[in-house]
Amino acid sequence: MTTEAPAVGRIVLLTASHRVAPGLLSWPAWRTLHTADRVLCADPHHRQLSYLRDAGVTVEHAAPSAQELVDACAGGRTIVVLASGEGEPALTDGLARLGGSGRVAMPDLELLPGAYDLPGARLLDLVEVMDRIRRECPWSSQQTHKGLAKYGIEEAYELVEAIEDGDRDELREELGDVLLQVVFHARIAEEGGPGEEDEPFSIDDVAGTIVEKLIHRHPHVFGEETASTPEEVKAHWLRTKAIEKRRESVTDGVPLGQPGLALAAKLASRVRTAGLDVPLPAGQGVGYELLALAARAEAAGVDPEAALRAAARAYRDAIRAAEGHPGNVEG
Repeated sequence: MTTEAPAVGRIVLLTASHRVAPGLLSWPAWRTLHTADRVLCADPHHRQLSYLRDAGVTVEHAAPSAQELVDACAGGRTIVVLASGEGEPALTDGLARLGGSGRVAMPDLELLPGAYDLPGARLLDLVEVMDRIRRECPWSSQQTHKGLAKYGIEEAYELVEAIEDGDRDELREELGDVLLQVVFHARIAEEGGPGEEDEPFSIDDVAGTIVEKLIHRHPHVFGEETASTPEEVKAHWLRTKAIEKRRESVTDGVPLGQPGLALAAKLASRVRTAGLDVPLPAGQGVGYELLALAARAEAAGVDPEAALRAAARAYRDAIRAAEGHPGNVEG
């Protein structure tokens, strides 16, 4: 006659992303919560508690040890532990030690994610960190849009360099640095300004503005227009942009503070796209020669700024080689 082994039960560690609104749990999570024999939570202020109570789930405020939790599962009971943001490392370590000892009949252990991060969820962390830095850091709390402007330019150039180098790790880091500038400026803007004309806006307003712009400028994606080639897409973009901006001149919106070659190429591009016949100004000196070169490069589909930068990097390498330095070293 055989004797059945006693049921050892089940321990479920229920986690939920803090980046998802509380109460938005998966169906497996809700089903487990409603059918469990006990639901335990060590944190009396856990963000999910009020939603669980509203759903008729009884949660006990308790922080059992690993052995106490194993004992509570005797007879085949299911115990759900509502994990804190740190994931209950002390409890899971204790359960691992008990299981590794070989002296305890362990219940089934299950990690049940109740909510997953959506794509882009870590941006919420960035906004939260930036908010705290703005409030508590002596340097960051004093920064202004004008004071940060030079860093935006520097980070943009470092991003371009990472792209040209083909360094994926550097690219990821520099994209983060550029993103930081956006979030930093938005956080400053959220405070408004000394004048009544300085209307405050937040990172959500920034994101909302670019979302509206992208949708409006992509009628072939979000509307009834069609586009099957990059040229047709560009035509849609330019047409909708012209309607939005209602500019008096094709030169409106061209930033004059950008590097000279890029500025010359941008002006030449605007003239060519608009179908205008504007001869290059006649003049003597290197500036006019560079203007002509930039216009010629743009007409040929070459970015003169990038071309000159590539040539300058080759010159840098030649200089280092002449100095006896081996290979191409980051500068």
